[in-house]
Amino acid sequence: MTVTLRPATGDDLMEVGALHQRSRVATYSSFLPAEALADPTPEAMGRYWTERWTWEQDTHRMTVAERAGTLVGFSYLGPDDEDDPSTGLLNALHLDPAEQGRGTGRTLMVDALDAMRARGWRRAVLWVLRDNTHARAFYQRGGWTPTGVEREEHIGAVLTPQLRYTRPLTV
Repeated sequence: MTVTLRPATGDDLMEVGALHQRSRVATYSSFLPAEALADPTPEAMGRYWTERWTWEQDTHRMTVAERAGTLVGFSYLGPDDEDDPSTGLLNALHLDPAEQGRGTGRTLMVDALDAMRARGWRRAVLWVLRDNTHARAFYQRGGWTPTGVEREEHIGAVLTPQLRYTRPLTV
C-alpha cells in the first residue's frame, strides 16, 4: 500500500489535530515530561487547527497523507514568519507514530518543497525542537542546515529551545 497525498479540507482538521497530538506525545516524550504533553487534548488540537485554518487557508497550504484511506501524516506551510518575501516556512510536518520509517515524512517534505518552489520562494525555513534529535537528523538528511538562530517557546509549562533550519529551493 502506497501513501497518497491530497490537499486538506475543513473536514480533515479534527483528525489532523488528533494525529498532531499523537505525534507530539510519541516524539517529544523522550525529552519532555508527560505533564507538558498532556495538554492540549486531541480534541483541543483539532479545534486549534480548525481555528488556524479559518484565518490562514488563503496564504497557507496543508497537505494530508493517507494510507488505505487513513490519515497518517500532514504538512503545513506558508509565508516566512520573519516576513522575508523570498522565503517559505514549513510550519509543521507530523506523522502518526506507526508511520515513522515508511518514507511518508520524506514524501511530505518533497511535496512541501515543490509547493514552495511553485510559490516562487527561493529559500525554505523551519523551526525544530533542539532536543528532537530524530527530526533534526531527518531534516539534515533532506538538505536542511541550522542557521544558528534559536528561540524558546512553551510546550505546556516547559520552555523548549528551538533551532531554525534553512535550505535553498533553487534547483
